[in-house]
Amino acid sequence: MARYTDGQCRICRREGMKLFLKGERCHTEKCAFARRGYAPGQHGQRRSKPTPYSVQLREKQKVRRMYGMLEKQFHLFFERAERMKGVTGDNLLRLLETRLDNLCYRAGFAVNRNDARQLVRHGHVNVNGKRVSIPSYIVKAGDVVEVRPKSTGIKRVAEASAVAERSRTVRWLDVDRSKLKATVTSLPEHDDLSDLLPAAEVEGRAIRQELIVELYSK
Repeated sequence: MARYTDGQCRICRREGMKLFLKGERCHTEKCAFARRGYAPGQHGQRRSKPTPYSVQLREKQKVRRMYGMLEKQFHLFFERAERMKGVTGDNLLRLLETRLDNLCYRAGFAVNRNDARQLVRHGHVNVNGKRVSIPSYIVKAGDVVEVRPKSTGIKRVAEASAVAERSRTVRWLDVDRSKLKATVTSLPEHDDLSDLLPAAEVEGRAIRQELIVELYSK
């Protein structure tokens, strides 16, 4: 499967905000965006007035990169959200948030989404007692997700558990960190989707999903 393998910090700098792609490093002074909060490249500090299209494109790119997806897969998720009842933008974020790899990240089983995706892909995660190795698997209300007992000693999982107290858990998850188990108590509602990045690190709304809908609706 194709995936992005270039530098993660370049993404945050290009999108103009922290996307917390490298876990705890993003909360320290080593964060590249904190040191150089402008776009990468020789023209990164050049200022230009953004067009409506560029604003929509940057919003889509920001969300796509935040969840670690390539364009084709992200567009398929949008088409699926469009077919669902309700507001398309909220449906899209709800689908992204309920991906299995994202849930493992939110529950504190991994320090970032890349590690969470690898954890799932290597078969270390059970859903309702059965092993699931598909990162894009969509969980439902009532599902129980846990790290397999034989995998709890993995170094990266232990490191994630040690720093999981940092506010990352969402209201729709009931997490038992001692057992590395999370129960989906409900699906994310509109209020849960309005601020998906730490409020202390991001000013204003983290994601404006209506701009993504406008871009794909052209």
